[in-house]
Amino acid sequence: MSDWLPEVPVVQAPMAGGASTPELVAAVCEAGGLGFLAAGYRTAARMRAEITRTRELTRRPFGVNVFLPAADPVDDAAVAAYRERLRPEAERLGVEPGAPGPRDDDWDAKVTDLLADPPAVVGFTFGRPDAAVVRAFQRRGTAVVVTVTTPDEARRAGAADALCVQGREAGAHRGSFTNGDGEHLPVRELVPRVREVTATPLIAAGGIATADHVREMLLLGAVAVQAGTAFLRAPESGASEVHKNALADPRYTRTAMTRAFSGRPARGLVNRFLAEHSPHAPAAYPDVHHLTAPLRRAAAARRDPEGVNLWAGESWRLATAEPAHRIVAALAGKITNS
Repeated sequence: MSDWLPEVPVVQAPMAGGASTPELVAAVCEAGGLGFLAAGYRTAARMRAEITRTRELTRRPFGVNVFLPAADPVDDAAVAAYRERLRPEAERLGVEPGAPGPRDDDWDAKVTDLLADPPAVVGFTFGRPDAAVVRAFQRRGTAVVVTVTTPDEARRAGAADALCVQGREAGAHRGSFTNGDGEHLPVRELVPRVREVTATPLIAAGGIATADHVREMLLLGAVAVQAGTAFLRAPESGASEVHKNALADPRYTRTAMTRAFSGRPARGLVNRFLAEHSPHAPAAYPDVHHLTAPLRRAAAARRDPEGVNLWAGESWRLATAEPAHRIVAALAGKITNS
């Protein structure tokens, strides 16, 4: 753990969909934190290109996060019904709803590629990889981080080098092992409960936006915090302008968990699409992600914040448009791991 623990206890969350650019990752690393690329929704080739670019921008350690293949059973009839429900909206946008696509997120190719030329840290979301995969990375000197959302998941996380303990406040996808509803605990309750069941180092995630939040998590037993929404408005972030603007728009007054965009629980700003479609979205990931992808692209092209996923954690109002190095400094205060 200590070989890659950043100078300051701030980890930039891997944000799938484009926000976690090599520029953002490198800026966080250069500021003393640990940046993470997000391989989710990327091909193995695209992932490798982003790793190469990040290495051009920084010599410091960084991480790459990978989604485990979807393993939950899917109700095909429910997916088909949701597709039909989306059709009127798709027609307004001049597109067709997508069709269910691959469910493995290019897993085998990504793991093979990462083992061939590993980063300092590799993270896993939506489950625990096989023990052989964990050992293979560790033999190559790569630290392994597994995201957990409950004490039970922490018990089952295996021989990871660290656990990312994600509270209910976190923006975007809930990184639970299964696609059920499960127990949704705030991070300030979850960290102590996970600490009771494992001695593995903990990275606290969920609503982290100030130095006071960081200090609280360290006092509760975490070795670092992970922040995502705090970096979304940074100039280095690859989040769309529609998304960045919405985070500062007073029209949006709350966040909610939804399956409407991807089929997995995820927290975002409450907009029209979320409000209208959340009650009808099936627990079908990544099938729903593929269904809504054309609609989201079309709405983004129209710069319509009401038709896209506006992922945000509960502390979104505190996100600023400062450069990433200033955000790291603001979060860390005077705390260092030296």
